[in-house]
Amino acid sequence: MTFTTYAKYELLRTFRNRRFLIFAFGFPLLLYILIAAPNRHVHDLNGSGISAPLYFMVGLLAFGTMNAMLSTGARIAAERGVGWNRQLRITPLSPRTYFRTKVLTGYAMCLITIGLLYAAGAALGVRLDAGNWVKMTWFILIGLIPFAALGIFIGHVITSESIGPALGGSTALLAFLGGVWFPLGNHGALHVIGQGLPSYWLVQAAHIGLGGSGWGTKGWVVIAAWTIGATILARRAYVRDTKKA
Repeated sequence: MTFTTYAKYELLRTFRNRRFLIFAFGFPLLLYILIAAPNRHVHDLNGSGISAPLYFMVGLLAFGTMNAMLSTGARIAAERGVGWNRQLRITPLSPRTYFRTKVLTGYAMCLITIGLLYAAGAALGVRLDAGNWVKMTWFILIGLIPFAALGIFIGHVITSESIGPALGGSTALLAFLGGVWFPLGNHGALHVIGQGLPSYWLVQAAHIGLGGSGWGTKGWVVIAAWTIGATILARRAYVRDTKKA
């Protein structure tokens, strides 16, 4: 089976699942509207000089895209639960094609999430230079790479019965420690822990919309390290799951 054929099937199957799409796209969008819409006329949130719609859009960008990418694990766990992965393994589908397609599907989900939040933000008055929109999007897409591998890993080690709490808990913990909901400050234990997590640097990518610069060498090292480590774990989990089949 070629990459094009499998990718086409996987994308069609994913976007035909209405319940999954409503939760994946609707939750961050609805949360943003509920929080930002009542404060759309607040142009100096807590004396920061930042408008409320922009501030909340940036925070939910990190949370929404991280959640969308990790949701790959839910689809994999469901496939394992009904034996679909076992069927795929008797086809000529290569592991590389399998992984590439899962990553592609995850990024498709993330791009839609980004587009919806950008549109909602613009509707509530968010205005940024074109360069900042592009730079913020570019850094977010890079920051999502380790989450793509983490989603695949989780999907191969967690059963379909427990994948919901596992993904929900993982996303909530990474968001909390990464500073999605509140600033971590410039010192202290939370700041040290946060800087070692990919969610922290995903938040820094989104903060380009608030005037940030993305990240420097430390950010690139953390993203690269998590990507390599999560990829190794995902591949091992896939191989172990294959041997059980």
